[in-house]
Amino acid sequence: MEPTLESVIELLQDVNEDADYENCTTLVDDRVLTSFDIISIIAAIDDEFDVAVPAKDIVPASFNSAESIRALIERLLDED
Repeated sequence: MEPTLESVIELLQDVNEDADYENCTTLVDDRVLTSFDIISIIAAIDDEFDVAVPAKDIVPASFNSAESIRALIERLLDED
């Protein structure tokens, strides 16, 4: 399954519904997402897209926006 921005936003809303995922580009930097949220997102990515997020990719830049998360998933799927 190809990650669309809409599918990533849906996944994020299941984890934390209180953020503006369509416009926010500082989800981690501004502490919109907690470390627990990130762990939940990583688990959801694994469940939804059947791809593991390696430790080297668990950095703020990978999770600051829905688009950066979509790009991360797409890159990991391409590497797989």
